Amino acid sequence: MAHVEDRSINATVNATGPANASVALGGVSRVAVATADDTHAAGRLFWYREVAAVLSFYFGYSMIRNLFGSNAVDPSVALRNALRVVTVERYVGSFAEADFQRFFLEWSTPFVRFWNLYYGTLHFVVTAGVMVWLFRRRPDIYPRWRNGLAAMTGLALVGFSLFPLMPPRLLADTGIYGGGDLRFSGFVDTLHQFPTLWSFNSGTMQSVSNQYAAMPSLHVGWSLWCVAAVLPFVRPLWGRVLVALYVPATAFAIVVTANHYWIDALGGLAVFTVGYLIAGRIDYVKGLRRQLPVANRPTAAGNASTLVE
Repeated sequence: MAHVEDRSINATVNATGPANASVALGGVSRVAVATADDTHAAGRLFWYREVAAVLSFYFGYSMIRNLFGSNAVDPSVALRNALRVVTVERYVGSFAEADFQRFFLEWSTPFVRFWNLYYGTLHFVVTAGVMVWLFRRRPDIYPRWRNGLAAMTGLALVGFSLFPLMPPRLLADTGIYGGGDLRFSGFVDTLHQFPTLWSFNSGTMQSVSNQYAAMPSLHVGWSLWCVAAVLPFVRPLWGRVLVALYVPATAFAIVVTANHYWIDALGGLAVFTVGYLIAGRIDYVKGLRRQLPVANRPTAAGNASTLVE
């Protein structure tokens, strides 16, 4: 290819003379430089734009999630979906969340409060931390992971809207959002019984949150996203193990606090996988668009004839 381009340049010089060829080739150089600059500018990241985009997206996500959430859904619908989940888990012999929770509740109050705090805060803190780290240290892959997170969260909204699911802690609850089904009285709402920073039972949380946003578990989905984004860059074995444990620890937290069924974690895995594939597709299309200026360049003969003209 380089030899073809050299012959094109020589043809230009012979046909137009050194002075005219210099002008013509200068035009080609400016086009090439402009294309490179445009490509660079298109991929440039600005922190304030990213912060504004993330906050706007999360605000919209929260509004939509709550619009179709517990304030708009009859508890009987969420209870009916919960009984379907219980039936599936019983069919495969794995509806053991109540026994699982009871075993760990006997350990100690600080232990339970730690997992309450973990459940209520870490999925925000860790996810935000990973986004900042990617933005600062790996801006080359940050857009792909940001798009994957957005796609996954958007898919979760669809799940929350189409399948409002009463969590285990509300099955026997007789409050406004509860199912009142005393067959499930073995579940304990740990955020209420062992309060830390907040509880779903507070008036504010009930009014601004979706009590039935359980399927899929975004806690698990976001934890998978964090681990997948960071793990390839962690070198020490102990560090890799520590990072990888974030996913099972999160799955433990959502079950031991009775905020989810274990099957909700599979939903989190599903939306993470699809979100990751969507982000990869977006990245692929963007890559093709960046290559268009090169693909659409005239041929060597075309270059020579165009320059002569």
